[in-house]
Amino acid sequence: MDKKKIRVLIVDDSAVVRQNLTEIINSDSELEVMGTASDPFVAAKKIKQEIPDVITLDIEMPRMDGLTFLQKIMSQHPMPVVVISSLTGEGTETGFKALEYGAVEIITKPFLSTKEFIQESKIRICEAVKGAAHAKIKRKINKPQSIKVIPKYSADVIIPPTSNHSMIKTTEVVVAVGASTGGTEAITTFLKGLPADCPGIVIVQHMPEQFTKSFANRLNEICQITVKEAENGDSIIRGRALIAPGNFHTMVKRSGARYYTEVKSGPFVNRHRPSVDVLFRSTAKYAGANAIGIIMTGMGDDGAKGLLEMKQAGAKTIAQDQETSIVFGMPREAIKLEAADKILPLEKISTYLLETVH
Repeated sequence: MDKKKIRVLIVDDSAVVRQNLTEIINSDSELEVMGTASDPFVAAKKIKQEIPDVITLDIEMPRMDGLTFLQKIMSQHPMPVVVISSLTGEGTETGFKALEYGAVEIITKPFLSTKEFIQESKIRICEAVKGAAHAKIKRKINKPQSIKVIPKYSADVIIPPTSNHSMIKTTEVVVAVGASTGGTEAITTFLKGLPADCPGIVIVQHMPEQFTKSFANRLNEICQITVKEAENGDSIIRGRALIAPGNFHTMVKRSGARYYTEVKSGPFVNRHRPSVDVLFRSTAKYAGANAIGIIMTGMGDDGAKGLLEMKQAGAKTIAQDQETSIVFGMPREAIKLEAADKILPLEKISTYLLETVH
């Protein structure tokens, strides 16, 4: 018996975008476009006839903007929504409003460019739709082009594995955190629970370019610690969290007693850039037992093997539990590998971290 496909409704005012998204989504054997709509009014009629598993939604549309439509959906009949928009720069604030209103993911709208870029956009969109289909959704008040499939690379393509886990103990601890679907909310809760003198933190949250900087700036305003988008060579110091920039891998490196970040491009790892596995492997290699690894809500298995490498290097490791995860994919895969020392609800992770380092 064939596995039931995830049925998707595309809402976008551009006929060209609707066609491109239809081709991208239908190219994945697990997905199927059930229909398209040029604006929210057309979409509402289609939803009355058949409820989709996932909606992809543009923000800037005539008659009714996407944010208003999203609010109506999430207050009346909550369902998974992936925002696919060309919003950049200051427009990222609108994107974060979409997350606050209940959207599961934000994806930057693909444009015609190189084959590689089109393929990477295809991977991002399909993975986001699949992640949304598995997300816990809460009611909020208020002719296809043939493209060669990119292999699912491991962290080996960015940083080679190491069998030498000997590491001189230091007084400083590095905390490496990985998250995907539902991660913006989880990371916000985690960081808000930390005092100004907490250990240095490096975070990979699967998120498009532009949005990571805005995300870091927003967190910096509401947290006791300093939060910024990571740059190449940033020191990992007490009282600061560094967010990996969208579209760049971010690694932990060490020079003497100083830990710092290396930010670089490279192939997708586990269909993501930045990849949690890349962050975790580098942390295992350069921080070893001086590290703590935390894997949070997200679709797929990025970070599971890396968390195991951290544990094998002597680091303490934590996985978010199923009950508090929007999508339990990434933590579940890590738990399956016995990579997590502790499985904790989201609200207890920051407390446990502080108890561990003191």
